[in-house]
Amino acid sequence: MKWFEITIRTTEEATEALADYLHRSGAGGVSIEESGSLNRKRDTTLGQWYELPLNDIPEGEAEVKAYFAEEGTRIDSLLEGVRTFLANLPDFGLAPGKAELSWKTVDDEDWANGWKQYYKPIRITDRLTVKPTWETYEPSEGEIVIELDPGMAFGTGTHPTTSLCLRAIERYIKPGDEVIDVGTGSGILAIAAAKLGAGGVLALDLDPVAVSSAKENVALNGLRQVTVMQSDLLSILDQVGTNELGITLPVRVVVSNILAEIILAFVGDVHRVLRQGGLFITSGIITAKEKMVVDELERTGFEIVARNEEGDWVALAARKR
Repeated sequence: MKWFEITIRTTEEATEALADYLHRSGAGGVSIEESGSLNRKRDTTLGQWYELPLNDIPEGEAEVKAYFAEEGTRIDSLLEGVRTFLANLPDFGLAPGKAELSWKTVDDEDWANGWKQYYKPIRITDRLTVKPTWETYEPSEGEIVIELDPGMAFGTGTHPTTSLCLRAIERYIKPGDEVIDVGTGSGILAIAAAKLGAGGVLALDLDPVAVSSAKENVALNGLRQVTVMQSDLLSILDQVGTNELGITLPVRVVVSNILAEIILAFVGDVHRVLRQGGLFITSGIITAKEKMVVDELERTGFEIVARNEEGDWVALAARKR
């Protein structure tokens, strides 16, 4: 099968929004490569290792590749749509940078598995390590290993928004907690919550590819307490009985690694499904959008109890008042 490979040179801050747009436009896969410069500031407090090779991408910039099936794709229209999206990014407080586009035709084998050579086990915290299923790894005593094959779904642990969420989950999840993960992607946050002791986890995503990926990863980790369902944000909670959800409402924790604009759209629903004193852990927030998210959280009845930052990204933990 032939695919169109579209390459976009942009900024690191724009990558998540761009990847979301490309997926919604029908991409069969999206990869993001950020600067591999030795000058790049890295968090090495836990001795993490970085297997990505050096590259010529300048600091603060990134290269996004998206793959679209040749059959049924009008490449000119697709490229025009990407250009329009990039041109509109400043309206959302995101800089598109160079916004350079190029494309070529490739075969399945050229992209479907090639990225795997760079995805290695990564230590997120003192206890949490994310390990690709195809890699061998010997954990230390007490180390919690998340087996993962993300496929085409977002969430490998390497992106700051995911690692920020994982650190917050480790800090706040208590044994027996019931948790909802909104926009689960590969299922990485739901799996982490379960392995850290959550008694029941409901993992939700609108994308059927993500739902399939999350189900496979949950099975890989042998977790019966995680239920994966397709849902537009929290809408499924009003459509099925609690016996199908694997949790009992209200829950103590909701986690979500999702764009700021989407967080704003369902803060009220999160408040409704949380018990009094419950926590909303959320990431995917670019620093330029932090204030509007904080303002909406506080207006809805949340108190910010923790804030962590990595690069241009922020994660918040908010308690229901």
